Amino acid sequence: MKKIITFVNEFLIQKIMTKEEAKKFFMDRKNLSLIMSDEEIKKAHEFCEGYKDFMSKAKTEREINVYAIEKAEKAGFKRFNFGDKVKKGDKIYFDNRGKAVILAVIGENIEDGVNLTAAHIDSPRLDLKENPLYEQEELGFFKTHYYGGIKKYQWTAIPLSLHGVIIKKDGKKVIVNIGEDENDPVFLVTDLLPHLAQNQMKRPANEIIRGEELNILIGSYCVKGEDISSRVKTNIMQILNAKYGIVEGDFLNSELEAVPALKPKDIGFDRSMIGAYGHDDKVCAYPELMAILEIKDPKKTAIAILTDKEETGSDGNTGLNSSYLKYFIEDLAATLGANPRKVFSNSKCLSADVNSAYDPTFPDVFEKANSSFLNYGVVVTKFTGSRGKYGTSDANAEFTAEIHHLFDKEGVIWQNGELGKVDLGGGGTVALYMANLNIDTIDVGVPVLSMHAPYETVSKLDTYMAYKAFYAFQK
Repeated sequence: MKKIITFVNEFLIQKIMTKEEAKKFFMDRKNLSLIMSDEEIKKAHEFCEGYKDFMSKAKTEREINVYAIEKAEKAGFKRFNFGDKVKKGDKIYFDNRGKAVILAVIGENIEDGVNLTAAHIDSPRLDLKENPLYEQEELGFFKTHYYGGIKKYQWTAIPLSLHGVIIKKDGKKVIVNIGEDENDPVFLVTDLLPHLAQNQMKRPANEIIRGEELNILIGSYCVKGEDISSRVKTNIMQILNAKYGIVEGDFLNSELEAVPALKPKDIGFDRSMIGAYGHDDKVCAYPELMAILEIKDPKKTAIAILTDKEETGSDGNTGLNSSYLKYFIEDLAATLGANPRKVFSNSKCLSADVNSAYDPTFPDVFEKANSSFLNYGVVVTKFTGSRGKYGTSDANAEFTAEIHHLFDKEGVIWQNGELGKVDLGGGGTVALYMANLNIDTIDVGVPVLSMHAPYETVSKLDTYMAYKAFYAFQK
């Protein structure tokens, strides 16, 4: 103790400093619109036009999977099957059940490890129940089971579109996409008018709308004819049978998702932001995809993962808590004659997921010094989890520094951030599943306002900076 006190006392010398001299001790974060050149801001806006187009075409994990594979094949990627011979420079992809995809550009010695980025392509939504169709008081409805963490009241009285697949009795697959075209009908969940909602508004906020009240209105015309019960339901089935050739029992073999039928739009007089459904986590998935498509000759093998099921815990065989990524890397290592354990142990990963942007309207839930802000760059999140860091991988200092230094070197503007105050915040990403494979992993993504709402907000400059971050890491 005496030694430490002596050491401290030697430095208790006050020195008069200039403002410039004092600056070297502290971080200097600035709004990107102040430090990016006009030319780079223009590039960011052009990049985000592609992102908005992607967001309007691919709203679900299946649609993103198709989009990614189409883009990959145009860029020269080939489907990979175990045993296929690969060499440096080859571009391959693996399609996991049409709901998750892995893209890879082969580098040099794979035992030196691979550089991975991992984003999820599912978002909160309303899934149809297995037996969804019913009629009540001559109105037709679909029953739903919400998917992921939502504020249920936000999903009433907004236009919804229907996406997914139905497998008919003859084995044929029907692709459903209704409500996105301007000429399509849309659907919605009804809500009470304020005049009659006195009792409803006394409910706790999480019960203003209950799960079993998230019923989607889908029709009101009665079919004509003698001795027909459930006339509205019958009329709806008649329409669906004529269009898709299905009967009611086929709903048992379907995956149908209701999502907001809202188009991505610029937000603000300056068009600096984008409003859209599903920024979490498509705002990381798209930059990650664009980055891997442009990688040409990486020293280390570059792998980009677009995965499913993150919003519900990454379980299931298309989520990263399963073994499909592990098997892919093991198969790739075997094909190249490498030891998969060495591959995993020497690999590094950016878990490409969003963070909650500081909202000055609700400052009480944020700890400002450790929050991320719109227009301050891509967010490097050392740990997520909740309360006592439960459910997180918590990146080590060495790897955290490596990523910070890489970004500084490559001109990637970054910031740090957490998911709100310690006892209030919390959330998870796929980072812990990657770390469980003995891979150095840290979260890197875009700050989002109104996360998990039907219409979220991001900055165009942050989105572009995410692309630069993923590209710098992969190349």
